[in-house]
Amino acid sequence: MLRAVFLVLAAVVATMTAQVAEARTLDQIIKSGTIRIGVNPNFPPMSSYNATNQLAGFDIDVGNKIASTLNIKAEFVPTEAAQRVPFLVSDRIDISLGALTRSAERAQLIDFTVPLHTESMSVLTTDKIKAAKWTDLNSPSITLVDMRGNWSVDYVKDKLPKAKMLLVDSIADTVRAVAQGRGDAIVENIDFFQNFTKNYPNIKWRTLDEPIFVNYDGIGVSKGNASLKDYLNVVLYDLHSSGFVNETWQKAYGTPMQKPIVANPYF
Repeated sequence: MLRAVFLVLAAVVATMTAQVAEARTLDQIIKSGTIRIGVNPNFPPMSSYNATNQLAGFDIDVGNKIASTLNIKAEFVPTEAAQRVPFLVSDRIDISLGALTRSAERAQLIDFTVPLHTESMSVLTTDKIKAAKWTDLNSPSITLVDMRGNWSVDYVKDKLPKAKMLLVDSIADTVRAVAQGRGDAIVENIDFFQNFTKNYPNIKWRTLDEPIFVNYDGIGVSKGNASLKDYLNVVLYDLHSSGFVNETWQKAYGTPMQKPIVANPYF
């Protein structure tokens, strides 16, 4: 996610002093019989441990699908947000999932495939709030909820300075605060919050139609690993055009991706 950019930079500084490992090519991965896939185990429903202590979620389904196209196995490597770039640079993983937003800082160190999915910064609120567009929230009568340390806190304070701000500790806490009436709306990458609204079925949730902006998340590969990146781009076209990505997203989140990726054969 975009907010993880700031966390990753500190980890990257340490990585720069270490020797960069040579990444495995596509042929080497196939010959090994396993593709090592970095996923965040604490990021449901992208990926997390289920009741049987097995990793499950959107990233797991996508990772297994990629492995199946190569007729090899997927080895999922627990990779926290700040570890994704260092793990690619040091060849501890072959590819990185986990909502890896494209950024100029990361692009200096790793390569990205075409987008796998999007993150739409938008507004999640309830039927009690009559706002038609996000700027309507710029009012002293509105309390916005966000998580401590998120990059979006300063962004929202700058763009909606008249609104009050309630800071909490987790995604679940933000949704709970709005459900309980302690806050009125969440201005964030709303795709990742939708799943938690299921805990409050009596609340009439709504998302404003127009996103504030859209980020594009690709699959991360080691810098210069063209054979692997080109292969993944072909696979992603098939996964998008077949509807696999959107169907898998809907299965994980219970709601469609706000801004679906349109398959493009020219990458």
